[in-house]
Amino acid sequence: MASAKKGNKRRIFNRYGVITSFFLLMAIGIIWNMFRTTVVEASAWNERAEKQLSRIDTIAPERGSILAANGNILACNVKVCDIKIDMRHNKIKAMPKDKLIAKLDSLADTLDRRYPRFDPEKADAATRKAKSWHVRFMEEVEKDPDKRTRSLTIARHRPLEEFDSARKLVFVRDFKGAGFRCPLYKEEHSRRIYPYGKMANRSIGRVHEVVTEKTKHKGEIHGYSGLEKDLDSLLYGKPGYAKQVPLTKGYGNWITTPPTPGYDLLTTIDIDLQDIVEESLQDICSDTNCEWGTAILMEVATGEIKALSSIERMDDGSYGEALNRAVLPYEPGSVIKPISMMIAFEDGLVSSVNQTIDCSPFQRTNDPHAPTVKNMKQVIEMSSNTGIARVIFRGYANDPAKYYDRLASIGFFDRINSGIAGEQKPQVRRLEPTNSKGQPITLTSRHLDLARQAYGYNTMVPPLYTLAFYNAIANHGKLVRPHLVRALRSEKGDSIIPISYIRDQICSPETAEKVKQCIHEVVWGEHGTARLVRDDRVKIVGKTGTAFPVEKGQYNAAKRRFAFAGFFPYEVPKYSCMVLVQGMAGLSANRTSGQVMKQIALKMHARGMLSGTPKLKSSASGERPTIAASFGNDSEKIANSLGHPIKKMTPKKEYPSGKVPDVTGYDLRSAVNMLESRGLNVAVEGAGRVMRQSIPAGSKAVRGQKILITLAI
Repeated sequence: MASAKKGNKRRIFNRYGVITSFFLLMAIGIIWNMFRTTVVEASAWNERAEKQLSRIDTIAPERGSILAANGNILACNVKVCDIKIDMRHNKIKAMPKDKLIAKLDSLADTLDRRYPRFDPEKADAATRKAKSWHVRFMEEVEKDPDKRTRSLTIARHRPLEEFDSARKLVFVRDFKGAGFRCPLYKEEHSRRIYPYGKMANRSIGRVHEVVTEKTKHKGEIHGYSGLEKDLDSLLYGKPGYAKQVPLTKGYGNWITTPPTPGYDLLTTIDIDLQDIVEESLQDICSDTNCEWGTAILMEVATGEIKALSSIERMDDGSYGEALNRAVLPYEPGSVIKPISMMIAFEDGLVSSVNQTIDCSPFQRTNDPHAPTVKNMKQVIEMSSNTGIARVIFRGYANDPAKYYDRLASIGFFDRINSGIAGEQKPQVRRLEPTNSKGQPITLTSRHLDLARQAYGYNTMVPPLYTLAFYNAIANHGKLVRPHLVRALRSEKGDSIIPISYIRDQICSPETAEKVKQCIHEVVWGEHGTARLVRDDRVKIVGKTGTAFPVEKGQYNAAKRRFAFAGFFPYEVPKYSCMVLVQGMAGLSANRTSGQVMKQIALKMHARGMLSGTPKLKSSASGERPTIAASFGNDSEKIANSLGHPIKKMTPKKEYPSGKVPDVTGYDLRSAVNMLESRGLNVAVEGAGRVMRQSIPAGSKAVRGQKILITLAI
């Protein structure tokens, strides 16, 4: 018995010895590792810790928005998400294959309707089948469960709240809980959106991701065109910084400098005017088959650019936003003559609009218009090259270089800094007696160049610069700076950008008035080159200009650039406008660019944008208003409320329910009601009342068929 107890005691001591030896060895190991880490390898660990703790991450700021003049958003950032599903999720992997296929088939039916992988309007049956979610899911199911994708994208760039809706889809809702419990997840990010689509596309601009040396793999969002580019430093804001700090478990970011959001830019763009300008430019370019066109509408008193459009004919014949030619230099042609005439009046080369000058052939140029002797108004009215050249020669023939200096003195070469990307300055050669190599240039040669500069050749001027000087003529000689940005908006409030002037006064108000009288005759004179621009509703004045485009280093005689610059209403100018289009020879500025400006002015008048609501003529004049037909008895009610009997009204025409009605003469609302009641999809162009319809009246009305109605004032 005693020997048995001794044996048990010995075994217990042996066990304690083993355990004690184990813990002793562990303690020695821990002590050795502590010694090695804190003493032997201390420098390496300190360096690693320093590297980790000194790492600073950049926090991207929120990019500012671009706003229209009335506060409407033209460009902004929104938080969106990509909705994805983890096909390698534990709960999906655990499902039997047949059950998983049945579940995914139900989900695929829903996704084909809600998030199709094909274009529902263009895809044929074969494409729909090949691109269906059934096929895509089966591709994943057939893979080894451990090799399925963890990020199968269901939908991109969706509002954040849409993810909550997606969580309720069939199959997905079977997974209770959130986070790692559900295979459906979202990846949030910011996206730059443009609510008005392509409207003012080139003026507003676009952004892209830039990888810098500082950010390496992380991309920064910066502008690459338009306001997005020119004012990128203001829109981008200032990045914030965060450093790594040790936490209970691992490391975390500690924000040391919070990011500063970018400014919101309040632009001068008027959405309604932008729509009018784009529509008018596109209509005229389409009707005359022009290659491209650009138009700028500016407020006379402030220099605010209210609308800006540049379009180009595409391969399919349609027109789309193109290179912003408003700020690129072109040979201006005769639109430069009023500026030359302004200098002549201001310098005393001529004193009165009725003063005459000989317009006989001069400096290799003929004047085909009679009479040979013209007054200053006729020189501009008939666009006499010889007349304007002879006027300028009175002051600058002895030293042609001084004409360049005179243009410089009125700010002709000063950078406008309008905020439009790609802006370039005018290019006019200073007519010095020697060239860059010191070789002499004859006075005869310089005289020929001076004459051409006076009437718009041998120079390159961006349309925006030409418009700025026409605006100055309308603004009593004050050269206000054209600009696209009205104010900067931040959390601290608005920072208004005051109206600035390139020159407070480039000529006296008296000189400006004389030039206005000359420009007036171009449209309203008996022999004016823009008589088709006349309209009694809005008195438009302006100057035409024609030039040959340069292609492959030489003039292309088969094409022309047609310019029209002016302002309206003439009595009290409120808006100035410049239109430049390029088309085939045989057209004219009178029929192209001049008509664009006319349509802009008339549409503004019709909408009450010039001097309130258009007024009806007094009944004392014997005139009666023309009232368009309308749905119901609206026309009669309107006539009675105005106290005017109806002079003429398009009668209401009745057609059977299965036929297309005749809506010509009707107002827009009534026409749309009548056509949609027959199941037709209505597209509209123009403004005013209906003048044409693409499907003849009386034709069979096919439900869903598209019909285009054209409106005119």
